[in-house]
Amino acid sequence: MNKIGFNIRKIRESKGFSQDYMANVLDISQASYARIENEDTKVTVDRLYKIAEVLDTNIIDFFNTDRMIIQNQNNYEGSYGNGYVKNLTIENKEIYEKLLKSKDEQIEVLTKLIEKHFK
Repeated sequence: MNKIGFNIRKIRESKGFSQDYMANVLDISQASYARIENEDTKVTVDRLYKIAEVLDTNIIDFFNTDRMIIQNQNNYEGSYGNGYVKNLTIENKEIYEKLLKSKDEQIEVLTKLIEKHFK
Protein backbone atom coordinates (compact mmCIF):
# COMPACT_ATOMS: atom_id res chain seq x y z
CA MET A 1 0.00 0.00 0.00
CA ASN A 2 2.95 2.35 0.52
CA LYS A 3 3.65 2.85 -3.16
CA ILE A 4 3.92 5.77 -5.54
CA GLY A 5 0.24 5.73 -6.49
CA PHE A 6 -0.79 5.67 -2.84
CA ASN A 7 1.49 8.63 -2.09
CA ILE A 8 0.17 10.57 -5.07
CA ARG A 9 -3.41 9.92 -3.95
CA LYS A 10 -2.74 11.07 -0.38
CA ILE A 11 -1.05 14.26 -1.56
CA ARG A 12 -3.88 14.92 -4.05
CA GLU A 13 -6.47 14.42 -1.32
CA SER A 14 -4.57 16.72 1.04
CA LYS A 15 -4.81 19.43 -1.62
CA GLY A 16 -8.54 18.84 -2.04
CA PHE A 17 -8.15 17.93 -5.73
CA SER A 18 -10.41 15.38 -7.38
CA GLN A 19 -9.25 12.73 -9.81
CA ASP A 20 -11.31 14.53 -12.46
CA TYR A 21 -9.39 17.75 -11.83
CA MET A 22 -6.03 15.98 -12.05
CA ALA A 23 -7.01 14.14 -15.22
CA ASN A 24 -8.20 17.37 -16.82
CA VAL A 25 -4.98 19.24 -16.03
CA LEU A 26 -2.87 16.29 -17.20
CA ASP A 27 -4.98 16.00 -20.36
CA ILE A 28 -5.89 12.36 -19.77
CA SER A 29 -9.12 10.59 -18.90
CA GLN A 30 -10.22 10.18 -15.29
CA ALA A 31 -9.94 6.40 -15.75
CA SER A 32 -6.33 6.77 -16.91
CA TYR A 33 -5.54 8.94 -13.91
CA ALA A 34 -7.20 6.43 -11.56
CA ARG A 35 -4.97 3.69 -13.03
CA ILE A 36 -1.92 5.78 -12.01
CA GLU A 37 -3.09 6.02 -8.41
CA ASN A 38 -4.09 2.34 -8.37
CA GLU A 39 -0.76 1.42 -9.96
CA ASP A 40 -2.51 -0.45 -12.74
CA THR A 41 -0.25 1.24 -15.30
CA LYS A 42 3.36 2.28 -15.55
CA VAL A 43 3.92 5.99 -15.28
CA THR A 44 6.67 7.88 -17.09
CA VAL A 45 9.15 10.17 -15.41
CA ASP A 46 7.73 13.08 -17.37
CA ARG A 47 4.23 12.27 -16.12
CA LEU A 48 5.50 12.09 -12.51
CA TYR A 49 7.12 15.50 -12.88
CA LYS A 50 3.87 16.93 -14.27
CA ILE A 51 1.84 15.40 -11.42
CA ALA A 52 4.31 16.86 -8.90
CA GLU A 53 3.98 20.26 -10.58
CA VAL A 54 0.17 20.16 -10.44
CA LEU A 55 0.27 19.08 -6.79
CA ASP A 56 2.88 21.78 -6.02
CA THR A 57 5.17 19.23 -4.44
CA ASN A 58 8.57 17.71 -5.08
CA ILE A 59 8.66 14.48 -7.05
CA ILE A 60 10.75 13.01 -4.23
CA ASP A 61 7.64 13.16 -2.02
CA PHE A 62 6.23 10.29 -4.09
CA PHE A 63 9.18 8.12 -2.99
CA ASN A 64 9.84 9.31 0.55
CA THR A 65 11.55 6.49 2.45
CA ASP A 66 11.47 7.87 5.99
CA ARG A 67 8.06 9.36 6.57
CA MET A 68 5.85 11.61 4.58
CA ILE A 69 3.50 13.79 6.55
CA ILE A 70 0.38 14.53 4.63
CA GLN A 71 -1.56 17.40 6.03
CA ASN A 72 -5.24 17.32 5.41
CA GLN A 73 -6.10 20.98 5.11
CA ASN A 74 -9.73 20.37 4.23
CA ASN A 75 -10.58 17.50 6.60
CA TYR A 76 -11.31 15.55 3.47
CA GLU A 77 -13.67 12.71 4.39
CA GLY A 78 -12.09 9.31 4.12
CA SER A 79 -8.51 10.52 4.25
CA TYR A 80 -6.04 9.72 6.98
CA GLY A 81 -5.13 13.30 7.80
CA ASN A 82 -1.64 13.64 9.18
CA GLY A 83 -0.84 10.04 8.22
CA TYR A 84 2.62 8.60 7.78
CA VAL A 85 3.71 6.71 4.72
CA LYS A 86 6.67 4.41 5.36
CA ASN A 87 8.67 1.65 3.76
CA LEU A 88 9.51 2.28 0.14
CA THR A 89 8.94 -0.85 -1.95
CA ILE A 90 11.78 -2.34 -3.96
CA GLU A 91 9.99 -1.43 -7.20
CA ASN A 92 9.66 2.20 -6.11
CA LYS A 93 13.27 2.27 -4.95
CA GLU A 94 14.41 1.26 -8.43
CA ILE A 95 12.26 3.98 -10.03
CA TYR A 96 13.56 6.50 -7.51
CA GLU A 97 17.16 5.59 -8.31
CA LYS A 98 16.45 5.92 -12.05
CA LEU A 99 14.95 9.36 -11.45
CA LEU A 100 18.00 10.48 -9.51
CA LYS A 101 20.32 9.14 -12.22
CA SER A 102 18.21 10.84 -14.89
CA LYS A 103 18.36 14.12 -12.97
CA ASP A 104 22.15 13.86 -12.63
CA GLU A 105 22.49 13.12 -16.35
CA GLN A 106 20.30 16.11 -17.23
CA ILE A 107 22.36 18.38 -14.98
CA GLU A 108 25.55 17.14 -16.64
CA VAL A 109 24.17 17.80 -20.15
CA LEU A 110 22.95 21.27 -19.15
CA THR A 111 26.28 22.08 -17.53
CA LYS A 112 28.13 21.13 -20.71
CA LEU A 113 25.75 23.22 -22.81
CA ILE A 114 26.19 26.23 -20.55
CA GLU A 115 29.97 25.86 -20.53
CA LYS A 116 30.02 25.55 -24.32
CA HIS A 117 27.76 28.56 -24.74
CA PHE A 118 29.81 30.84 -22.48
CA LYS A 119 33.30 29.87 -23.68
